[in-house]
Amino acid sequence: MMNSKDRLPTKRITLEQLTRRCANETYAEQYRYVFGLLDSGRIRPVKASGTNGKRPALYREYWLAEEQKDYEELREELTYQLVPLLSVDYYLNHPAAYEQDREWVLKLNAYLKEHRTLLEHQESVNERSFEIWNREKFLSREQGKRILKRCGLELDFLNVYGTAEPLSYYSHTRDVPQKLLILENKDTFYSMRRHLLEGNESILGERIGTLIYGAGKGIWKSFQDFELCVEPYMKAEGNEICYFGDLDYEGIGIYESLAGACRDSREIVPFVPAYEAMLEKAGQTEQLPETKEMQNRNIRNLFFSYFTQPAAETMRRILEAGRYIPQEILNISDF
Repeated sequence: MMNSKDRLPTKRITLEQLTRRCANETYAEQYRYVFGLLDSGRIRPVKASGTNGKRPALYREYWLAEEQKDYEELREELTYQLVPLLSVDYYLNHPAAYEQDREWVLKLNAYLKEHRTLLEHQESVNERSFEIWNREKFLSREQGKRILKRCGLELDFLNVYGTAEPLSYYSHTRDVPQKLLILENKDTFYSMRRHLLEGNESILGERIGTLIYGAGKGIWKSFQDFELCVEPYMKAEGNEICYFGDLDYEGIGIYESLAGACRDSREIVPFVPAYEAMLEKAGQTEQLPETKEMQNRNIRNLFFSYFTQPAAETMRRILEAGRYIPQEILNISDF
């Protein structure tokens, strides 16, 4: 007989429903039948339902219990069939989760048994995902990372690299050394490209060789692969990389985060002439737009350190007044 603790209440049932199969029997027989179910743990009384008023009394409603599944075979599989690289602690404590994840865990187990040497060569996340599970998005969008965590593995164990959207850029010249200019917004990128395509060699008095479209915060991820993805001339020694974006907390934050992430390999500086031109034109504007809500205002002094004190103070006053200058204040006629 199974102990009542090994059963889980799953359904509420009335006394009338419970005794339907012995409805033609005497009450004494019905009582013995119900008491037998109680004694075996197959039902539990709902005490709040009250009794039926008879002697001996029975409760009016019961929880119909369901036996817990026997996971012994799965526990044996976890203990004896998985490679030592996979931790089984989580699944031994949560066998129902293993039953759900079993297909994917066994595929990972088979891969580590038969093809572990493939991990010596780095692959993209999607490539490795397909190699192990025959699903290219299993790691990036499905439950792959959860499976790894439950098996005690980090993503790095699979020797993978992430991929970003390729940098969008316009090469006006491949002469080196040169200035490369990262632009936060698409309109400014297109306008400056058009300016150069019209035969101009400089923008705001500075000779620019390459324009890079940053796509806002997208530049953080795409720039991680800069050394791998760009043409050799863009990495040439002596090149200077400049940044130009909106003069608001978010735009400054994008620059400072990018510059901080790249500081060990290359310096990225604000494109000072463009920001100075923004300030000059903003001085002729009746009213600047209000700063967009929910912007992270946690910026450092790195950005302002590249400007003269008067220019930096003017920028701070604009920001502190709850205003900002969009990059689009400048157009092709200003370049």
